Amino acid sequence: MKKVIGIIIGIAAIITVFSSLYTVDYKDVVLIQQFGRVVGIQKEPGIHVKTPFIQSTFAIYDGSRIYDIPQSDVITRDKKSMIADDYVIWTVNDVMKYYQTLGGNSARAEERIDAAVYNATKNTISSMTQDEVIAARGIELTNMITEESNSDISGYGIQILTAEIKALDLPDDNKAAVYERMISERGNIAAGYKAKGEAQAQKIRNETDKNVTITIADAEKQAETLTAEGEAEYMKILSDAYNDEDKADFYNYIRSLDALKASLKSNNNTLILDKDSEIAKILYGAEAGR
Repeated sequence: MKKVIGIIIGIAAIITVFSSLYTVDYKDVVLIQQFGRVVGIQKEPGIHVKTPFIQSTFAIYDGSRIYDIPQSDVITRDKKSMIADDYVIWTVNDVMKYYQTLGGNSARAEERIDAAVYNATKNTISSMTQDEVIAARGIELTNMITEESNSDISGYGIQILTAEIKALDLPDDNKAAVYERMISERGNIAAGYKAKGEAQAQKIRNETDKNVTITIADAEKQAETLTAEGEAEYMKILSDAYNDEDKADFYNYIRSLDALKASLKSNNNTLILDKDSEIAKILYGAEAGR
């Protein structure tokens, strides 16, 4: 009987020890409850002690969670329909408030998040035209939706880290018209850039042609000046060379020989000369000398 009692006491002791110990996992926050009321919060990971049989624990994940929200139809300010597909990254930032309002239930929390993000997306997009929505896609639109979502969900101890539209599409019935308009707008922008570039290119060509014309004119002017100076120098040298009678007679003699040579290139040429011409004088002189 003593042995049985000892075994029972040992088992009771083991149960008591195990019921007094609890573990806090990494990224968890544990609430210690006593008679249904929270009497403590433990955030430090590891093994901890509580009052056995009287106190119980409730663990709440304290890290970031991702929630994919179903697609929803939204209407822009200019009455254009669009389809928004959001996802949310959220976390618990007030454990007590989260537990008191939602019972620490993540499914209930996601229901609230779903409604808050849908309303924020609808309100944000309805305040903008379709063109403004398309232009704001990305960080700007994400920040606007995230900020409004948090203002609606803050009372539940939840913080939405980001509420981002992963896909923002058009209904099939007006996709083609919008794409055509976008293509046309991009074409107009491209044409504007092309026209501006061509105008700039023409300006550069005109300026280049002007510079070339000026350069050629300057070069021709300089060439004419140099030619005139050269001819003047030539005439000066020639004048200096034949500034006496003997040199002048010799020059006329050479010129006459050149003219005679040019006139008698053909064997059938007949040369008629004035008796006073320089060539006649040369021929008469040659005849007299012979």
